[in-house]
Amino acid sequence: MTEKVIETQGLTVYYGKHRGIKDVNLTVEKGEAFGFLGPNGAGKTTTQRVLLDVIRPTSGRASIFGMDSRTQGVELRKRVGYLPGELALYKDMKADQFFKMYEYLRAANGKQGYWRELAKRLDLDISRKIGNFSRGNKQKVGIVAAFMNQPDLLILDEPTGGLDPLVQQTVMEMVREVKADGRTVFFSSHILPEVQAVCDRVGIIRDGQLVATQSVEELIAARLNRLTMIFVDLPPVGTFALEGVTEMERTEQSITLEVRENLPQVLAAAAQHDIQDIRTHNISLEDVFLDYYGKGNGESHV
Repeated sequence: MTEKVIETQGLTVYYGKHRGIKDVNLTVEKGEAFGFLGPNGAGKTTTQRVLLDVIRPTSGRASIFGMDSRTQGVELRKRVGYLPGELALYKDMKADQFFKMYEYLRAANGKQGYWRELAKRLDLDISRKIGNFSRGNKQKVGIVAAFMNQPDLLILDEPTGGLDPLVQQTVMEMVREVKADGRTVFFSSHILPEVQAVCDRVGIIRDGQLVATQSVEELIAARLNRLTMIFVDLPPVGTFALEGVTEMERTEQSITLEVRENLPQVLAAAAQHDIQDIRTHNISLEDVFLDYYGKGNGESHV
């Protein structure tokens, strides 16, 4: 039986009259990397803070490793590494002092001195004061702190923000290693190719509500096909006016369509005209994400 590492039921948070999240039902299983997608204000950070009992839900419940986030928060946090989107660090401490303190506080977890190995991989100068670091180096401190105790669950909020491309790749390698070790990652990011590269499943949150939860492959395959059809003479406007079909572009010789359903009818309609070629386009997770937010048709739901 698959172990549920994260589970929420009807999770709802209001800040006064303002919606944080509403009726979020979510399950993350042991050993998977779960991508949590949404623009600023969609509810990603709120969800993570409720999981860790940083804030309390208005209604509903959340659990990690079967422990209730509200009543067993201290115990469950021993098994969690957390990188918040907004880091609060001790500016007057040197990085190595900070890691030693953190290791002492969580002495029962992880491999002794593992933070040194992580700092070296990230090219972080641990002899300098944190307050003198650039944004990128402060982010490295947060990443080391999240990974150093080798937690059973990593919750990462925009982990590669402020990092150069080479370091971003190193962080992605570290996430893959956690997965390979059978541990679990909850990964929130705006950098969609990263999510597509390392995550098994994704959840898309919009206006505080979870609108999709699927494997990356299923989500891409189920949403749409993009076709460019080249004709000797273009079919008239309206030829492909079918449910689930959007005409994206029309040139003198070609028509580009996004097809969510009725693909056989599209191909049958195209065959009635002098068609020369059909080209398919690879659909990325970014295309799917933008489609959920209405950007493809000029609408916005954010």
